[in-house]
Amino acid sequence: MPSPTKRRVDTKGADSTASLQKLHDLITGDANGLSQKLQEHRLKLFPPKAEKTLRRFSSSEAARIIGVADSYLRQLTLEGKGPTPETTAHGRRSYSFADIRALRQYLDEVGKGDRRYLPQRAPDQHLQIICVANFKGGSAKTTTSAHLAQYLALHGYRVLAVDLDPQASLTALHGYQPEFDVGPNETLYGAIKFGEDRRLTSEVIKQTYFPGLDLIPGNIELMEFEHEIPVAMAERKHGARTFFSRVSQALAEAQDDYDVVIIDCPPQLGFLTLSALCAATALLVTVHPQMLDIMSMCQFLLMTGELLAVVAKAGGDIQYDWMRYLVTRHEPTDGPQIQMVAFMRSLFGDRVLNNAMVKSTAISDAAITKQTLYEVTRDQFTRSTYDRALESMNQVNAEIGALIESAWGS
Repeated sequence: MPSPTKRRVDTKGADSTASLQKLHDLITGDANGLSQKLQEHRLKLFPPKAEKTLRRFSSSEAARIIGVADSYLRQLTLEGKGPTPETTAHGRRSYSFADIRALRQYLDEVGKGDRRYLPQRAPDQHLQIICVANFKGGSAKTTTSAHLAQYLALHGYRVLAVDLDPQASLTALHGYQPEFDVGPNETLYGAIKFGEDRRLTSEVIKQTYFPGLDLIPGNIELMEFEHEIPVAMAERKHGARTFFSRVSQALAEAQDDYDVVIIDCPPQLGFLTLSALCAATALLVTVHPQMLDIMSMCQFLLMTGELLAVVAKAGGDIQYDWMRYLVTRHEPTDGPQIQMVAFMRSLFGDRVLNNAMVKSTAISDAAITKQTLYEVTRDQFTRSTYDRALESMNQVNAEIGALIESAWGS
């Protein structure tokens, strides 16, 4: 007969198991319920197929994006040159984004001088892989990645956005709900995993509603890489010791189709982030100008430096064309933030981008409908608020665009 003490331990163990099961059921139930509501929200926003589409652009917007005068676009229309815009009964012209890219193609062919309307890289210019990183949540990595990728696509580059964050916010922002639209082996993990079922990079790339912008989506499956690498190293699997090169090798398979790759990293310095850092040709560190955030960034930089030194000893060849710090969610009238930005500039000099991404309700309000500033229209906001946010975003992205061109020697 079991002792009384033994019976008490068994009872406690049974109670603990039941409690854990109850907690599991609670969390899983919340997750499933939230997932279903998010799916219903998407269906409501983007019927009938729940697919995001991109709005049309007015002739003045199209002209500004291309970099020509609106009157010039009107003249092209009158002469029957280039794509034909859609015209309302009141004579207002609008262009789809496909029309804008077609206009770029036309102007690039007939334009005079050295001006380029399709600034795509030459065969001897290497693929630009920009890693957007920091392990402090709330530093606007995804917001930065999404707006940068869309800005570059709007300006004629061929862009691949890579969502390396298991939370998959970049994926959701581009119209794919991770748990419904992204299946097994359809993230970058499918192309960097060990095993015979590894997929080609081309097989995990999805098109977006932005012509010129493709996406490798993310979901919780990406965490498998964090678990797989220690096991592979312990079992001495082939290629395990050089795991840091797997992202680079996967992106190399698709390099001929793109000019720029934007990688949105997870808010942690694990195997995924380290692999992305090793694949990158440029590093963009986002930072909110508050003391705790800057302290966190300090730890991120210390850990990153130490890990990259280990990678270099293991044979990794890491060379960045540029590295910059981007101040995000900036409030220019906030005294402590002004001091923090001045502190960063005194310490890092020109490695801090000249332009900062301002904190704006226009950005956060657009995100409610899973959109960016480049997707919403001006009439949805107080115009001064929208104009200020868009000007800030364009200045940041134009500065990064200049770094890309500089790296190519353009």
